[in-house]
Amino acid sequence: MMAKWRVVMVKELREAFRDRRSLALLALFTLMYPVLLGFVLNQSIKRATKPEREGTELAVIGAAQAPNLMAQLKQKNIQVQAVAPMDEAAISKLLQARKVVALLRITDKFSENYQAMRPARIELWFDSAADNGQRQRDIEEVLRTYGSGVTSARLLAHGVSPALMQPVLVQRYDTGSTAARSAGLIGSVLGMLFFPAFLCGLSTAIDSTAGERERRSLEVLISQPAQAWELVLGKWLTASTFSLIGVTVGLYVAHAILSWLPLEEIGMAWRVTNADLARVCLVSVPLALFAGAMQVAVAMNAKSFKEAQSTLSFLMLLPLLPGVAVSMLELKTALWMYAVPILSNQTLLKEIAKGEVIGALPYLLTFLSSLLPALGFAAFASWRMKSENYVLGV
Repeated sequence: MMAKWRVVMVKELREAFRDRRSLALLALFTLMYPVLLGFVLNQSIKRATKPEREGTELAVIGAAQAPNLMAQLKQKNIQVQAVAPMDEAAISKLLQARKVVALLRITDKFSENYQAMRPARIELWFDSAADNGQRQRDIEEVLRTYGSGVTSARLLAHGVSPALMQPVLVQRYDTGSTAARSAGLIGSVLGMLFFPAFLCGLSTAIDSTAGERERRSLEVLISQPAQAWELVLGKWLTASTFSLIGVTVGLYVAHAILSWLPLEEIGMAWRVTNADLARVCLVSVPLALFAGAMQVAVAMNAKSFKEAQSTLSFLMLLPLLPGVAVSMLELKTALWMYAVPILSNQTLLKEIAKGEVIGALPYLLTFLSSLLPALGFAAFASWRMKSENYVLGV
Protein backbone atom coordinates (compact mmCIF):
# COMPACT_ATOMS: atom_id res chain seq x y z
CA MET A 1 0.00 0.00 0.00
CA MET A 2 1.31 3.44 -0.94
CA ALA A 3 2.26 5.69 1.96
CA LYS A 4 -0.29 8.43 2.63
CA TRP A 5 2.21 11.25 2.12
CA ARG A 6 3.09 9.77 -1.26
CA VAL A 7 -0.59 9.74 -2.22
CA VAL A 8 -0.82 13.43 -1.36
CA MET A 9 2.38 14.14 -3.28
CA VAL A 10 1.20 12.31 -6.41
CA LYS A 11 -2.10 14.16 -6.23
CA GLU A 12 -0.36 17.55 -5.95
CA LEU A 13 2.06 16.72 -8.79
CA ARG A 14 -0.81 15.77 -11.10
CA GLU A 15 -2.59 19.04 -10.39
CA ALA A 16 0.61 21.03 -10.89
CA PHE A 17 1.42 19.39 -14.23
CA ARG A 18 -2.08 20.14 -15.53
CA ASP A 19 -1.30 23.87 -15.44
CA ARG A 20 1.02 23.86 -18.44
CA ARG A 21 0.97 27.62 -18.84
CA SER A 22 2.48 28.12 -15.38
CA LEU A 23 5.06 25.43 -16.09
CA ALA A 24 6.04 27.19 -19.31
CA LEU A 25 6.48 30.48 -17.44
CA LEU A 26 8.61 28.76 -14.80
CA ALA A 27 10.80 27.23 -17.48
CA LEU A 28 11.16 30.65 -19.10
CA PHE A 29 12.20 32.32 -15.85
CA THR A 30 14.61 29.49 -15.04
CA LEU A 31 16.38 29.66 -18.40
CA MET A 32 16.22 33.43 -18.80
CA TYR A 33 19.01 34.33 -16.36
CA PRO A 34 21.66 31.84 -17.58
CA VAL A 35 20.94 32.81 -21.18
CA LEU A 36 21.10 36.52 -20.30
CA LEU A 37 24.40 35.97 -18.48
CA GLY A 38 25.80 34.16 -21.51
CA PHE A 39 24.57 36.91 -23.84
CA VAL A 40 26.25 39.66 -21.79
CA LEU A 41 29.55 37.76 -21.64
CA ASN A 42 29.38 37.00 -25.35
CA GLN A 43 28.92 40.70 -26.12
CA SER A 44 31.93 41.51 -23.94
CA ILE A 45 34.00 38.96 -25.86
CA LYS A 46 32.90 40.42 -29.18
CA ARG A 47 33.82 43.94 -28.10
CA ALA A 48 37.20 42.78 -26.80
CA THR A 49 38.11 40.89 -29.98
CA LYS A 50 36.63 43.39 -32.43
CA PRO A 51 39.89 45.39 -32.91
CA GLU A 52 41.85 42.21 -33.70
CA ARG A 53 39.14 40.78 -35.92
CA GLU A 54 38.18 43.87 -37.90
CA GLY A 55 41.18 46.13 -37.40
CA THR A 56 41.08 49.82 -36.56
CA GLU A 57 40.33 52.46 -39.17
CA LEU A 58 42.26 55.70 -38.62
CA ALA A 59 42.03 58.75 -40.87
CA VAL A 60 45.23 60.81 -41.06
CA ILE A 61 45.73 64.33 -42.38
CA GLY A 62 49.34 64.96 -43.36
CA ALA A 63 50.44 61.33 -43.16
CA ALA A 64 53.47 61.94 -45.41
CA GLN A 65 55.14 64.06 -42.71
CA ALA A 66 55.45 61.13 -40.25
CA PRO A 67 56.27 57.94 -42.22
CA ASN A 68 57.77 56.15 -39.19
CA LEU A 69 54.61 56.79 -37.17
CA MET A 70 52.46 55.47 -40.02
CA ALA A 71 54.56 52.30 -40.13
CA GLN A 72 54.14 51.71 -36.40
CA LEU A 73 50.39 52.18 -36.69
CA LYS A 74 50.16 49.60 -39.47
CA GLN A 75 52.18 47.11 -37.40
CA LYS A 76 49.44 47.26 -34.74
CA ASN A 77 46.74 46.34 -37.26
CA ILE A 78 45.62 49.97 -37.51
CA GLN A 79 44.51 50.76 -41.05
CA VAL A 80 45.70 54.23 -42.00
CA GLN A 81 43.54 56.19 -44.44
CA ALA A 82 45.23 59.33 -45.77
CA VAL A 83 42.66 62.10 -46.24
CA ALA A 84 42.83 65.65 -47.51
CA PRO A 85 42.92 68.59 -45.10
CA MET A 86 39.51 69.50 -43.70
CA ASP A 87 38.04 71.90 -41.18
CA GLU A 88 36.60 71.06 -37.76
CA ALA A 89 33.03 70.73 -39.04
CA ALA A 90 34.11 68.24 -41.70
CA ILE A 91 36.10 66.25 -39.13
CA SER A 92 33.08 66.08 -36.80
CA LYS A 93 30.87 64.94 -39.66
CA LEU A 94 33.38 62.22 -40.62
CA LEU A 95 33.57 60.89 -37.05
CA GLN A 96 29.79 60.96 -36.60
CA ALA A 97 29.45 58.83 -39.70
CA ARG A 98 31.32 56.06 -37.78
CA LYS A 99 33.47 55.27 -40.81
CA VAL A 100 36.70 55.71 -38.85
CA VAL A 101 37.56 55.26 -35.18
CA ALA A 102 39.53 58.50 -34.93
CA LEU A 103 41.40 61.09 -36.98
CA LEU A 104 45.00 62.25 -36.65
CA ARG A 105 45.78 65.73 -37.91
CA ILE A 106 49.51 66.33 -38.30
CA THR A 107 50.16 70.05 -38.46
CA ASP A 108 52.10 71.71 -41.30
CA LYS A 109 55.00 72.57 -38.98
CA PHE A 110 55.37 69.00 -37.73
CA SER A 111 58.54 68.27 -39.77
CA GLU A 112 60.08 71.63 -38.95
CA ASN A 113 59.50 71.24 -35.20
CA TYR A 114 60.60 67.60 -35.29
CA GLN A 115 63.94 68.43 -36.92
CA ALA A 116 64.46 71.36 -34.55
CA MET A 117 63.81 69.01 -31.60
CA ARG A 118 60.82 71.03 -30.50
CA PRO A 119 57.46 69.45 -29.56
CA ALA A 120 55.79 68.43 -32.81
CA ARG A 121 52.04 68.66 -32.36
CA ILE A 122 49.68 65.90 -33.44
CA GLU A 123 45.93 66.32 -33.00
CA LEU A 124 43.83 63.27 -32.13
CA TRP A 125 40.14 63.70 -32.95
CA PHE A 126 37.58 61.16 -31.74
CA ASP A 127 33.91 60.83 -30.85
CA SER A 128 33.49 59.81 -27.20
CA ALA A 129 29.86 58.85 -27.84
CA ALA A 130 30.97 56.01 -30.14
CA ASP A 131 31.68 52.55 -28.74
CA ASN A 132 35.35 52.60 -29.70
CA GLY A 133 37.04 52.85 -26.33
CA GLN A 134 39.40 49.89 -26.74
CA ARG A 135 40.43 50.77 -30.30
CA GLN A 136 40.99 54.40 -29.33
CA ARG A 137 43.25 53.26 -26.47
CA ASP A 138 45.23 51.16 -28.96
CA ILE A 139 45.86 54.24 -31.09
CA GLU A 140 46.95 56.28 -28.07
CA GLU A 141 49.30 53.50 -26.99
CA VAL A 142 51.02 53.59 -30.40
CA LEU A 143 51.41 57.37 -30.11
CA ARG A 144 52.98 57.02 -26.65
CA THR A 145 55.34 54.32 -27.90
CA TYR A 146 56.32 56.47 -30.87
CA GLY A 147 57.03 59.44 -28.61
CA SER A 148 59.12 57.31 -26.25
CA GLY A 149 61.12 55.96 -29.17
CA VAL A 150 61.89 59.46 -30.46
CA THR A 151 62.97 60.56 -26.97
CA SER A 152 65.34 57.60 -26.63
CA ALA A 153 66.89 58.24 -30.06
CA ARG A 154 67.53 61.89 -29.25
CA LEU A 155 69.12 61.08 -25.90
CA LEU A 156 71.44 58.55 -27.51
CA ALA A 157 72.41 61.11 -30.15
CA HIS A 158 73.59 63.39 -27.36
CA GLY A 159 75.45 60.62 -25.55
CA VAL A 160 72.88 60.25 -22.79
CA SER A 161 71.49 56.87 -21.82
CA PRO A 162 67.67 56.65 -22.11
CA ALA A 163 67.72 54.66 -18.85
CA LEU A 164 68.17 57.99 -17.01
CA MET A 165 64.59 58.83 -17.93
CA GLN A 166 63.35 55.76 -16.06
CA PRO A 167 64.96 55.71 -12.61
CA VAL A 168 62.52 53.06 -11.32
CA LEU A 169 61.62 49.98 -13.34
CA VAL A 170 58.48 48.22 -12.15
CA GLN A 171 57.94 44.64 -13.27
CA ARG A 172 54.52 43.19 -12.63
CA TYR A 173 53.88 39.50 -11.97
CA ASP A 174 50.29 38.34 -11.69
CA THR A 175 50.03 35.03 -9.82
CA GLY A 176 46.27 34.90 -10.09
CA SER A 177 44.88 32.28 -12.43
CA THR A 178 42.31 33.04 -15.08
CA ALA A 179 39.85 30.84 -13.20
CA ALA A 180 40.32 32.86 -10.00
CA ARG A 181 39.85 36.15 -11.86
CA SER A 182 36.74 34.95 -13.63
CA ALA A 183 35.25 33.56 -10.41
CA GLY A 184 35.81 36.92 -8.77
CA LEU A 185 34.00 38.70 -11.60
CA ILE A 186 31.22 36.17 -12.10
CA GLY A 187 30.93 35.32 -8.39
CA SER A 188 28.74 38.33 -7.68
CA VAL A 189 26.06 37.04 -10.06
CA LEU A 190 26.24 33.35 -9.20
CA GLY A 191 23.67 33.77 -6.43
CA MET A 192 20.93 34.33 -9.00
CA LEU A 193 21.51 30.80 -10.32
CA PHE A 194 20.01 29.49 -7.05
CA PHE A 195 17.02 31.85 -7.12
CA PRO A 196 14.81 29.33 -9.01
CA ALA A 197 14.70 27.36 -5.75
CA PHE A 198 12.37 30.05 -4.41
CA LEU A 199 10.59 30.74 -7.68
CA CYS A 200 9.72 27.39 -9.21
CA GLY A 201 7.84 25.94 -6.23
CA LEU A 202 6.03 29.14 -5.30
CA SER A 203 2.77 28.65 -7.21
CA THR A 204 2.50 24.99 -6.17
CA ALA A 205 3.05 25.82 -2.49
CA ILE A 206 0.42 28.56 -2.49
CA ASP A 207 -2.16 26.64 -4.52
CA SER A 208 -1.87 23.47 -2.40
CA THR A 209 -2.39 25.36 0.86
CA ALA A 210 -4.11 28.75 0.71
CA GLY A 211 -5.68 27.91 -2.64
CA GLU A 212 -7.18 24.64 -1.47
CA ARG A 213 -8.51 26.27 1.68
CA GLU A 214 -10.33 28.95 -0.35
CA ARG A 215 -11.75 26.27 -2.67
CA ARG A 216 -12.81 24.25 0.41
CA SER A 217 -11.08 21.17 -0.96
CA LEU A 218 -8.72 21.16 2.04
CA GLU A 219 -11.61 20.18 4.33
CA VAL A 220 -12.16 17.04 2.27
CA LEU A 221 -8.44 16.23 2.37
CA ILE A 222 -8.14 16.76 6.12
CA SER A 223 -11.11 14.46 6.76
CA GLN A 224 -9.19 11.54 5.28
CA PRO A 225 -7.47 9.03 7.62
CA ALA A 226 -4.07 10.72 7.47
CA GLN A 227 -1.94 12.57 9.96
CA ALA A 228 -1.32 16.30 9.58
CA TRP A 229 2.41 15.74 9.06
CA GLU A 230 1.67 13.31 6.22
CA LEU A 231 -0.42 15.93 4.41
CA VAL A 232 2.23 18.59 4.94
CA LEU A 233 5.02 16.24 3.85
CA GLY A 234 3.30 15.51 0.55
CA LYS A 235 2.71 19.19 -0.20
CA TRP A 236 6.21 20.14 0.97
CA LEU A 237 7.95 17.57 -1.22
CA THR A 238 5.86 18.60 -4.23
CA ALA A 239 6.91 22.24 -3.98
CA SER A 240 10.52 21.20 -3.25
CA THR A 241 10.58 18.94 -6.32
CA PHE A 242 9.85 21.86 -8.62
CA SER A 243 12.40 23.98 -6.76
CA LEU A 244 15.10 21.32 -7.16
CA ILE A 245 14.33 20.90 -10.87
CA GLY A 246 14.60 24.66 -11.38
CA VAL A 247 17.95 24.94 -9.59
CA THR A 248 19.44 21.92 -11.34
CA VAL A 249 18.34 22.98 -14.82
CA GLY A 250 19.52 26.56 -14.26
CA LEU A 251 22.95 25.46 -13.03
CA TYR A 252 23.55 23.02 -15.87
CA VAL A 253 22.38 25.49 -18.52
CA ALA A 254 24.70 28.15 -17.09
CA HIS A 255 27.52 25.59 -16.91
CA ALA A 256 27.00 24.63 -20.55
CA ILE A 257 26.98 28.27 -21.69
CA LEU A 258 30.06 29.29 -19.66
CA SER A 259 31.95 26.21 -20.84
CA TRP A 260 31.10 26.95 -24.47
CA LEU A 261 32.02 30.66 -24.47
CA PRO A 262 35.67 31.53 -25.32
CA LEU A 263 36.20 33.32 -22.01
CA GLU A 264 39.98 33.24 -22.47
CA GLU A 265 39.55 36.07 -24.98
CA ILE A 266 38.76 38.41 -22.08
CA GLY A 267 41.22 36.88 -19.62
CA MET A 268 38.69 34.61 -17.91
CA ALA A 269 38.05 30.90 -17.60
CA TRP A 270 35.38 28.52 -16.31
CA ARG A 271 37.04 25.48 -14.75
CA VAL A 272 34.01 23.85 -13.08
CA THR A 273 33.73 20.18 -14.07
CA ASN A 274 30.59 18.08 -14.35
CA ALA A 275 31.59 16.25 -11.16
CA ASP A 276 31.96 19.56 -9.31
CA LEU A 277 28.58 20.72 -10.52
CA ALA A 278 26.97 17.43 -9.52
CA ARG A 279 28.26 17.90 -5.95
CA VAL A 280 26.93 21.46 -5.90
CA CYS A 281 23.51 20.20 -7.04
CA LEU A 282 23.59 17.52 -4.36
CA VAL A 283 24.20 19.98 -1.53
CA SER A 284 21.52 22.23 -3.07
CA VAL A 285 18.82 19.64 -2.32
CA PRO A 286 18.31 21.06 1.22
CA LEU A 287 18.01 24.54 -0.34
CA ALA A 288 15.05 23.31 -2.38
CA LEU A 289 13.60 21.69 0.74
CA PHE A 290 14.08 24.93 2.66
CA ALA A 291 12.34 26.98 -0.04
CA GLY A 292 9.43 24.55 -0.25
CA ALA A 293 8.99 24.33 3.54
CA MET A 294 9.15 28.09 4.00
CA GLN A 295 6.61 28.74 1.27
CA VAL A 296 4.20 26.07 2.52
CA ALA A 297 4.47 27.33 6.10
CA VAL A 298 3.98 30.99 5.19
CA ALA A 299 1.12 30.24 2.78
CA MET A 300 -0.64 28.16 5.45
CA ASN A 301 -0.37 31.04 7.92
CA ALA A 302 -1.88 33.54 5.44
CA LYS A 303 -5.58 34.32 5.63
CA SER A 304 -6.17 34.28 1.87
CA PHE A 305 -4.62 33.27 -1.42
CA LYS A 306 -3.75 36.88 -2.29
CA GLU A 307 -2.14 37.48 1.09
CA ALA A 308 -0.01 34.37 0.70
CA GLN A 309 1.03 35.43 -2.79
CA SER A 310 1.94 38.97 -1.73
CA THR A 311 3.83 37.88 1.37
CA LEU A 312 5.85 35.18 -0.38
CA SER A 313 6.65 37.42 -3.35
CA PHE A 314 8.44 39.67 -0.88
CA LEU A 315 9.96 36.99 1.35
CA MET A 316 11.57 35.03 -1.49
CA LEU A 317 13.81 38.04 -2.21
CA LEU A 318 15.22 38.13 1.33
CA PRO A 319 17.62 35.15 0.90
CA LEU A 320 19.37 37.06 -1.89
CA LEU A 321 20.28 39.99 0.37
CA PRO A 322 23.32 38.36 2.09
CA GLY A 323 24.90 37.59 -1.28
CA VAL A 324 24.29 41.15 -2.51
CA ALA A 325 25.76 42.57 0.72
CA VAL A 326 28.87 40.40 0.44
CA SER A 327 29.41 41.49 -3.17
CA MET A 328 28.92 45.20 -2.41
CA LEU A 329 31.17 45.12 0.67
CA GLU A 330 33.73 42.96 -1.20
CA LEU A 331 34.10 40.64 1.79
CA LYS A 332 36.57 37.81 1.60
CA THR A 333 35.36 34.25 1.84
CA ALA A 334 34.87 33.22 5.47
CA LEU A 335 33.58 30.08 7.15
CA TRP A 336 30.42 31.79 8.41
CA MET A 337 29.25 32.32 4.83
CA TYR A 338 28.65 28.58 4.52
CA ALA A 339 26.05 28.83 7.31
CA VAL A 340 23.72 31.19 5.40
CA PRO A 341 21.22 29.69 2.90
CA ILE A 342 21.88 30.62 -0.76
CA LEU A 343 25.01 32.55 0.26
CA SER A 344 26.57 29.21 1.21
CA ASN A 345 25.72 27.72 -2.19
CA GLN A 346 26.97 30.81 -3.99
CA THR A 347 30.22 30.86 -2.00
CA LEU A 348 30.80 27.15 -2.56
CA LEU A 349 30.35 27.43 -6.33
CA LYS A 350 32.57 30.53 -6.47
CA GLU A 351 35.40 28.81 -4.59
CA ILE A 352 35.14 25.76 -6.85
CA ALA A 353 35.29 28.04 -9.91
CA LYS A 354 38.46 29.61 -8.50
CA GLY A 355 40.11 26.20 -8.51
CA GLU A 356 40.44 26.17 -4.72
CA VAL A 357 40.73 22.89 -2.82
CA ILE A 358 37.41 22.47 -1.02
CA GLY A 359 37.33 20.27 2.04
CA ALA A 360 34.38 18.35 3.44
CA LEU A 361 33.40 21.03 6.00
CA PRO A 362 32.09 23.64 3.47
CA TYR A 363 29.94 20.97 1.82
CA LEU A 364 28.59 19.84 5.20
CA LEU A 365 27.84 23.38 6.36
CA THR A 366 26.15 24.22 3.05
CA PHE A 367 24.01 21.10 3.39
CA LEU A 368 23.00 21.80 6.99
CA SER A 369 22.50 25.56 6.58
CA SER A 370 19.33 24.94 4.58
CA LEU A 371 18.27 21.56 5.99
CA LEU A 372 17.85 22.68 9.61
CA PRO A 373 15.55 25.66 8.89
CA ALA A 374 13.67 23.49 6.37
CA LEU A 375 12.83 21.01 9.11
CA GLY A 376 11.77 23.88 11.39
CA PHE A 377 9.38 25.32 8.81
CA ALA A 378 7.97 21.85 8.07
CA ALA A 379 7.32 21.25 11.77
CA PHE A 380 5.53 24.59 12.05
CA ALA A 381 3.38 23.78 8.99
CA SER A 382 2.44 20.38 10.50
CA TRP A 383 1.40 22.07 13.73
CA ARG A 384 -0.61 24.65 11.78
CA MET A 385 -2.38 21.94 9.80
CA LYS A 386 -3.79 20.51 13.04
CA SER A 387 -5.64 23.74 13.76
CA GLU A 388 -9.34 23.72 12.89
CA ASN A 389 -9.26 27.51 12.69
CA TYR A 390 -6.79 27.27 9.83
CA VAL A 391 -8.71 24.58 7.94
CA LEU A 392 -12.00 26.45 8.26
CA GLY A 393 -10.36 29.82 7.52
CA VAL A 394 -11.57 31.34 10.78
